[in-house]
Amino acid sequence: MEPELKEFAKLLVQLVRDEAIQNSDFSLSSQARGPTARRWQQAATHQSPLEFARTIIPDIVDETVFYLLNAIDNGSLKLTFATQNGTQVDLTKDGHGELAGWYLGSDGWRAAYSKERFVDDFPTSGDATS
Repeated sequence: MEPELKEFAKLLVQLVRDEAIQNSDFSLSSQARGPTARRWQQAATHQSPLEFARTIIPDIVDETVFYLLNAIDNGSLKLTFATQNGTQVDLTKDGHGELAGWYLGSDGWRAAYSKERFVDDFPTSGDATS
């Protein structure tokens, strides 16, 4: 494997995967107080293992996508996207450091494009789940 691919692999694993795992582990700890942590603590206490897993899976996926977009936003991962018509988009520059926010926001990409369940912990309107 080329050194450049190894560098990408290392950054991807450390900045995305490891960060998502560390943050998810913290959300499971008794010290965590955020909305995700409170939801997970409730689910761990009151749900079956299968229901608990169904509760945390979308949050963990969203956490992982968030850390990928955050790494792009802050320039740690410099990625270019090629559209179907061949246009090249510099995600760090053209994303204006907002990709992670555009993904998670109440009216963001997740809400607009996902066909799967998610929880919006900071809804701008009435319903907090989808």
